[in-house]
Amino acid sequence: MRHPAAISIARQPLADHEQKQAALGYLNEAWAEARHDGVDGDCLAQASLFTALAELVSTYGEDAVAKFAEGLPARLRNGEFSLSLARQ
Repeated sequence: MRHPAAISIARQPLADHEQKQAALGYLNEAWAEARHDGVDGDCLAQASLFTALAELVSTYGEDAVAKFAEGLPARLRNGEFSLSLARQ
């Protein structure tokens, strides 16, 4: 008995903003699953930050990531990472 050959469909690479949206979706799903399994949000946040910084360092190096991190306090204070809902 012959099986049909697997069809390989070449995908176009996603645009940068589409990749970021897809990545955020994957991370949100993983986060929700971990929370469902009882993993503390603070532990998830610290592990996520470590993993993200380690990836950035492996890609861009310590100096570039340190320079990026220097801008985080101002971005935090400006509410860039706050998820509060707009009140009307």
